[in-house]
Amino acid sequence: MASLLPDDGPDATSSIKVKKISPLSPELGAEDWRRAKGALAVALDPQGTGSTVSWENPDSGLKGAFTPLGRPFVKSDEICRAFRASLDGKNGSSSLQGTACRPSGGDWAVKEVRPARAG
Repeated sequence: MASLLPDDGPDATSSIKVKKISPLSPELGAEDWRRAKGALAVALDPQGTGSTVSWENPDSGLKGAFTPLGRPFVKSDEICRAFRASLDGKNGSSSLQGTACRPSGGDWAVKEVRPARAG
């Protein structure tokens, strides 16, 4: 049916999509996310200590920390690990939990993230 309608060019209701830099928060800029990803990689490393790893960007004033939860596990040929994240930004503090995975020898990628449950 759509082919019977006149083509008036681009959809007038579409909007410009802004590339999301960080899956954790729209408040994080490129440098914030670069620093956060480094801390996430150290925190989730299966050979690491399992302790909390902090990051900070003095230029933006944003900071946060990652704490691995549980042991690493394999899912779809990737190494995955749950984590808790805290973010201190211009809009206040937030606590998140999620899961990140990485292929063998690859970089960690956040697969899911949501507000952390209290407690």
